[in-house]
Amino acid sequence: MSVRNRASNTAGPSVARNKPPAPPLKRIARLAGTVFVGLLLVCMAAWGVLALYYFDHESLTLRTGLAAAFALASLIGLVGFALPRWRWRAFTVYLALFAVVLLSWRAIEPSNDRDWQPDVAVLPYASIDGDRITVHNIRNFDYRTETDFTPGYYDKTFDLRKLDGVDLIATYWMGPAVAHIFLSFDFEGGDHLAISIETRKERGEAYSTIEGFFRQYELYYVVADERDVIRLRTNYRKDPPEDVYVYRLYGPIENARHLFLQYIKEINALKDRPEWYNTLTTNCTTAIWMHTRINPGHPPLSWKILASGYVPEYLYEIGRLDSSLPFAELQRRAHVNARAQAADKAADFSRQIRAGLPEAKLSASH
Repeated sequence: MSVRNRASNTAGPSVARNKPPAPPLKRIARLAGTVFVGLLLVCMAAWGVLALYYFDHESLTLRTGLAAAFALASLIGLVGFALPRWRWRAFTVYLALFAVVLLSWRAIEPSNDRDWQPDVAVLPYASIDGDRITVHNIRNFDYRTETDFTPGYYDKTFDLRKLDGVDLIATYWMGPAVAHIFLSFDFEGGDHLAISIETRKERGEAYSTIEGFFRQYELYYVVADERDVIRLRTNYRKDPPEDVYVYRLYGPIENARHLFLQYIKEINALKDRPEWYNTLTTNCTTAIWMHTRINPGHPPLSWKILASGYVPEYLYEIGRLDSSLPFAELQRRAHVNARAQAADKAADFSRQIRAGLPEAKLSASH
């Protein structure tokens, strides 16, 4: 009996120490969760390194040093996360470090007071008196080349009741998937006001898609005469050359007026409170889409809005462009380079580039 007791006493603790293995699905879920968190840490590390490298106009030496230090800390955190004993302590410490970087980055404030490139140096704004809207600092440069020009601006009063058309302008320079999109508002009597949402670059600064994610550029609304903003692209941009298409939009006229006022509101707001441009969330097409949300029945968000070159095709598919022609034929007619080059500095430039386009007008109801 004592032998059986000793055997029983010996077996008891051994059985207690040998826990049954977790069910297969639980093990798979645990592994998947660990892998997901690990990938999340890698993404956070990449974002943090780039955010510090492009941090708030600091010197290159300081930014490079901060980015390298964060990269080293990220590597240590990832190694710690890979070790089960240290996993969650490493994760917690790394989250705290990342939060410091994120909060510091979010604290960077945009400014209207920098040494701007001449083409974006002057901010437009508008005065509103009922239906009469006076737009100040409409850009109309006298170009000799893309970079050699005489700056010029004028003020003009528009009657909102006479807004009778909106055109979408699509500019291509690197294949069908990428385009710069902007709108031109048409008024009775042949007046046109083009508004292009762009980056406000400092003197000597070039555009970078990657830098556009990291608060490098302020948001800027180019409010311009079409002889400036369209002719610049058709007649003077050569490296690379650009193909410009003008499409007449269909929809209720009241929606167009609401959209125009929404643009004016944002233009005035940027004069008093600058904002950041963002390559993904606040660019030439997503900002237009955000403005259209003021109207009922606005275009649904689509991947073709993010792949901006397909915006005209998308609008055709949902009935916002002339559907009496196949899209390929409509696109052919919308190409304005040859007509713009022939019109050049003509006073009726806007009329000449629209020769052959459908005479679509906004309707009282859609």
